[in-house]
Amino acid sequence: MSKSLPARADVVIIGGGIVGCSIAYHLTKEGITDVVLLERKQLTSGTTWHAAGLVGQLRATRNLTELAKYTTTLFEGLEKETGQATGFKQNGSISVALTDGRLEELIRGASMAKNFGLDVQVISTGEIHERLPHYNMENVKGGVFLPKDGQVNPIDVTQALAQGARSRGAKVLENVKVTRILTRDGAAYGVETTDGTILADTVVVASGMWSRDLGRSIGVNIPLHACEHFYIVSEPIAELPRNMPVVRVPDECTYYKEDAGKLMVGAFEPKAKPWGGGGIDEEHAFVTLPEDMDHFEPILANAINRVPLLETAGIQLFFNGPESFTPDVKYYLGEAPEVKNVYVAAGFNSIGIQSSGGAGLVLSKWIKNGHPPMDVTGMDIRRIHPFQSVKNYVRERVSESLGLLYAMHWPYRQAETARGVRRSPLYHYEKELGAVFGEVNGWERPNWYARGGVKPEYEYSYGRQNWFPCADYEAKQLMANCAFFDQSSFAKYSVEGRDAMKVLNRVSAANVDVEPGKIVYTQWLNERGGIEADLTVTRLEENRFLVVTGAAPQTRDMAWLKRHTPADAHCVATDITSGLPMIAVMGPKSRALLEKVSGADLSNAAFPFGTSKELEIGYARVRASRITYVGELGWELYIPTEFTAHVFEVLQEAGKDFGLTPAGMHTMNNCRTEKAYRHWGHDIADEDTPLEAGLGFAVAWDKSGGFIGREALLAQKALPVLPKRFVCLALEDNSEKAPMIYHEEPIYRNGVIVGSTTSGAWGHRVNLSLGLGYVHNKDGVTKDWVDSGSWEVELAWKRYPAKVQFQAFYDPKGERIKA
Repeated sequence: MSKSLPARADVVIIGGGIVGCSIAYHLTKEGITDVVLLERKQLTSGTTWHAAGLVGQLRATRNLTELAKYTTTLFEGLEKETGQATGFKQNGSISVALTDGRLEELIRGASMAKNFGLDVQVISTGEIHERLPHYNMENVKGGVFLPKDGQVNPIDVTQALAQGARSRGAKVLENVKVTRILTRDGAAYGVETTDGTILADTVVVASGMWSRDLGRSIGVNIPLHACEHFYIVSEPIAELPRNMPVVRVPDECTYYKEDAGKLMVGAFEPKAKPWGGGGIDEEHAFVTLPEDMDHFEPILANAINRVPLLETAGIQLFFNGPESFTPDVKYYLGEAPEVKNVYVAAGFNSIGIQSSGGAGLVLSKWIKNGHPPMDVTGMDIRRIHPFQSVKNYVRERVSESLGLLYAMHWPYRQAETARGVRRSPLYHYEKELGAVFGEVNGWERPNWYARGGVKPEYEYSYGRQNWFPCADYEAKQLMANCAFFDQSSFAKYSVEGRDAMKVLNRVSAANVDVEPGKIVYTQWLNERGGIEADLTVTRLEENRFLVVTGAAPQTRDMAWLKRHTPADAHCVATDITSGLPMIAVMGPKSRALLEKVSGADLSNAAFPFGTSKELEIGYARVRASRITYVGELGWELYIPTEFTAHVFEVLQEAGKDFGLTPAGMHTMNNCRTEKAYRHWGHDIADEDTPLEAGLGFAVAWDKSGGFIGREALLAQKALPVLPKRFVCLALEDNSEKAPMIYHEEPIYRNGVIVGSTTSGAWGHRVNLSLGLGYVHNKDGVTKDWVDSGSWEVELAWKRYPAKVQFQAFYDPKGERIKA
């Protein structure tokens, strides 16, 4: 191929693996044909060439499943379109469960698949044996069969995508290494290479395990790290069926694929071997790593037991090659929050082949339109916090990440590696009180407090876990007395300047032009009316505001605010999360407790709901905001870091007279579900509008200057009825055996799927298994339509009668909050 570099291009893609080629292919399909793809060696030479080539569709979340499903559809017609063989065949796949917990995981996933029409079948042990007569059925409980899953030749399918891109005008250049991404004024404008410079409007980093260092060179965080990934290929086995489905036995960490009469056996072992942390050799291409039979031997022993044909078959190939993994085992897509015009598609965690089509589709539309074509919350690179790029952190975490692909995906499962990164000033106090910590965005947060003889560690299940009685106690104390929650992990931004109000009012759907001391609950919307952020804005002074949002979207929400602050605006946003821990004191006795320690009048007349004032507690000045995320009377206390321990000690001592109880994030989640408080990333995201989500009360339709997304919302508001609306659900069964709702479970009305859940929890104050979600009806989701239906929720392939309504199941009028 010619290495003659053009002087400029609309888009430059760095990396010639399957994902980079897919992005080029899809960009040209979108009409962006001035595309240059640069590969440092040869196409596929990094990781793609040694991928197993599995094309599965059912993933752990809706988003990942939707994109994997699209990839399968793409591969079905790619060879015919391009004339390039792909090796694609659809023999289906079978996932096998060896434990009851695994079987429930698989069939809950199968139920989720019904939400988007995926062809999936729950099959018995006997049916598995019929399809896999050469497999040992020892300990098999059942499984799931997906007829349209398949496999491809990774090199061939990459070449087909490259050919498709070339046919529409893209340039695909090999042996051209990008040495630098050019940036100016916080934006990329091209790349320098070993063969010259190319100016570009957009630069895409799709360079696999090289992406972390390339990103860091321009201040973009792309936390990933390569791990050694193993598989073997047997000698030809005459008895092996050529139409054998891909088989996954996650309880044994193995997968099996027939390939030209041979059997490939791969592994996702629980403790992986990170690789390449000291740097990757300049000449790295088509590299294999040293064999490590000691590491692979336990996997191989299980495989020989599971497939006795392997006992007499020789091993033709023992393969070990590097693949990159991310700290949360989800890949990265989207525009980098640190530098404009830089897009990332990297960290595919060994599912790059099956994700490649969907990733290319999403990123190409994102580049063309300035926004993703669907909710990609889980993959959006704006979820990343800078600490995650620290080499020691990412190296330790990915040793666990690889194994998580086949580990049990228990509800509430917590990471075990790279813990203790971010701690509030109360961490050690809480530990002494029996806190069992979970991790979000690096923060150690008390999820529950062990009491009553309960062992202070998780015992996972899909039913009531061991911490259930502890959370029940916390909720009952919260309802009767008072409880405190450590919410230090919530992100806080100081927004100041003479244009601060103008900027925030344009970004916010609500009106933040209020008197100092008032709290405004609001959403930040995109031009389509979708919810980009869900937070509060407190006006402290005329030109000074405090923005408070969740822990997970800390980077994302700040990036959104900065991108929508005009260059000439006198407005500065500063992340002050580390300097302002927060303790929430909630419950009917919270007023009496805080009045005792502060000496202030906290009555409704003196301190109404939605108000924020400074109080004196002990020797500290504290900002107290009367607001709640648990549905009880209470205050959030914002305390400078150095005073936090002191204020906590004062509260603890005085709290003895008021039944003050420590409570964890699980209780907070249970309570917010009872109150139908939406959680961004689960219940609301950029495809949901405030009207659909039941948040129209927070929209200031006629405020001066309008707001981003107003026109789209007005058009939706003009509709006689909405075809999609947010609802609350409760299973009719409230016994101890009632199943738990988690997320993405199908919702049925009169026997027809009309929606799915977005989150769920046990409501300890109402004694119900609860869910939140959206339902759809082309003729409008109205109260009459809801009330006239017979409702069910499907959990693990079984339907359960449910009550569905628009209002919350706990204190729907908010009387307790404003008591």
